[in-house]
Amino acid sequence: MLSLFWVALLSATLLPGGSEVWLARQWCQGHSVLALWCVATAGNTLGSLVNVALGRYARRFQDRRWFPASPAQLARAERWYQRVGEASLLLSWLPIIGDPLTVVAGVLRLPWWRALAWILVAKGARYALILGMAASWLEPLCR
Repeated sequence: MLSLFWVALLSATLLPGGSEVWLARQWCQGHSVLALWCVATAGNTLGSLVNVALGRYARRFQDRRWFPASPAQLARAERWYQRVGEASLLLSWLPIIGDPLTVVAGVLRLPWWRALAWILVAKGARYALILGMAASWLEPLCR
């Protein structure tokens, strides 16, 4: 199950990957659904917090030419984030847009505990849904 934690963590960072196949493999091996949910949620949440940390760290380089966002783009992102709000982190589980959302939360200095709360809810719900559906679509494949 430690491997599930690491796969979930790495798949939540900006690195490409997905933890669903590994989660399914672990489920087929008969591991406890609650344990799988806890491990996958913890790993994926921690991976997203790595993105938040990267965003917080990257902000110190905002005046450099190579920084990926101009001051105007940062200001626009801050206005968007104020309008849409930190609840946008509920979409952090989505492919392609989820990881950048967590980086933006870091760049815009969302407090750690609030980022953790939103991300934990999103990731926990995602894995609960996957594991809830597992019995119907994975059972035949596990034999």
